[in-house]
Amino acid sequence: MRKLPLVVPIITVFFFTFILMGTTASASYGWGYKKNTDHKVPDVGKYRAILEENGAYYADHSGDKVVYLTFDNGYEEGYTDDILDVLKQENVPATFFVTGHYVKSKPDLIERMVDEGHIIGNHSYHHPDMTILTKEEMRKELEELEDAVAAISDQEELKYMRPPKGVFNQQTLKWANDLGYIHIFWSLAFADWNTQNQKGWKYAFDQIMKQMHPGAIVLLHTVSSDNAESLSKLIKELKRQGYSFKSLDELVLKNMLPEAIYGY
Repeated sequence: MRKLPLVVPIITVFFFTFILMGTTASASYGWGYKKNTDHKVPDVGKYRAILEENGAYYADHSGDKVVYLTFDNGYEEGYTDDILDVLKQENVPATFFVTGHYVKSKPDLIERMVDEGHIIGNHSYHHPDMTILTKEEMRKELEELEDAVAAISDQEELKYMRPPKGVFNQQTLKWANDLGYIHIFWSLAFADWNTQNQKGWKYAFDQIMKQMHPGAIVLLHTVSSDNAESLSKLIKELKRQGYSFKSLDELVLKNMLPEAIYGY
């Protein structure tokens, strides 16, 4: 009986050490970076090494004056047709990360995106926090969305994913790779999703141009009237400044091919 006080602390230390180890292994991160107005790729601290280790992207680090437009689509506010019109007129590719609700409610827009040469990305079917799912649950979220897109368009496979709310950890990055997906984060964004707080096209234009840098992966939301109204002006100005617009496929291919081909 006298030994019990010694045993209990040992068990307690072991228990909390186990919990701490488990928590560290599965710690979740919210995507973020240090914004700057120096027209340079923003610093993401420890995240960069984690992403590179798992083949994920948040920017193109080649130094080329290239922009990659991406849009997150969870629901429709009536502006996506206008955005697609501008992209078609300016011959600019984009990637649309969509949810199950969007695919189900707007199959015509999904079909148009694919028909006009854009990429559909996986934003999950139900928009959950991926870091609290099992691998099988994550698989189901991604495959259900992929099947829904394939059922209504010519894009049968999805290879890029953007985690809901930008929440991730090393485990979800690895699982995505196991399931054949590449995580795509972003290096330029602003608070454009609040439909009740739109501030006019010039605000959106200025926010993007202030943060613009070579190799930017830009996150926009199609629910923003400001984005829809500023997009044409934005693309024209960036082209005037010597930027070109590429697809995520070209970004991944660039990183797979020998450096000599691209000369940097």
